Amino acid sequence: MSGIISVITAVHAPAAHYLPAAYESLCAQQLPEGWDWQWVIQEDGETDAVAPHVPDDPRVSFDRGRPGRAGVARTLGLSRAAGEYLKVLDADDVLTAGALARDLHALTANPELGWATSRVLDLMPDGSTVGFDQDPPEGPIERGAVLAHWKAHDFRAQVHPATLFARRDLVLALGGWMALPASEDTGLLLALSAVSRGWFTADTGLLYRKWPGQVTNHPSHVETGERAARMAVVEARAAALASLDGWRFGTT
Repeated sequence: MSGIISVITAVHAPAAHYLPAAYESLCAQQLPEGWDWQWVIQEDGETDAVAPHVPDDPRVSFDRGRPGRAGVARTLGLSRAAGEYLKVLDADDVLTAGALARDLHALTANPELGWATSRVLDLMPDGSTVGFDQDPPEGPIERGAVLAHWKAHDFRAQVHPATLFARRDLVLALGGWMALPASEDTGLLLALSAVSRGWFTADTGLLYRKWPGQVTNHPSHVETGERAARMAVVEARAAALASLDGWRFGTT
């Protein structure tokens, strides 16, 4: 077997200096023989601030585009993604050892599954880490379970969209990331869950960096009116997909 995993990273200028740490975590990944990764970096904007931090590596593809937030940048990056599988990696986050191999194994060993996620630890500014106390058990996640949990827990899923690993064709069929100013990754996760079973790996797969400049720290991220609108369209999309007869991935 041979293949490529396309790692998709959206980046804007304030987070560009974290790219070397993300790259180091990619270089530390060990994959089965015949497999390698491709890193697709898409700048959300057209500045001169990001390119100096992009590694000089033939496996790295970099481009820029008009500002449109992370979802637009990632979806533009899909045009250069050559892999059968896609992995999300935010510019300011780092993968843990073995994360890509575990994701790959989850889907190659279970061809009826469309996506996989893993445990996350928040990486605090002082270097300490904080875990989530409601992780599901390792194993399959039934179709629709993420939406049900999300609705019952104040729009918080039991798995983290920043760890998403998915079949490229399925992501394309769903239209990529949602055209929202935030929660676009949650929108894709719920859409995937609406049409396919997934997988959760209990081993930590990502260190999710917390820092003052990250977009989710901005007051607009929790502004009541916009948040309600985001959640409404995310839920409506997932519910509509779930209701379509015959629109399913896999055998169950």
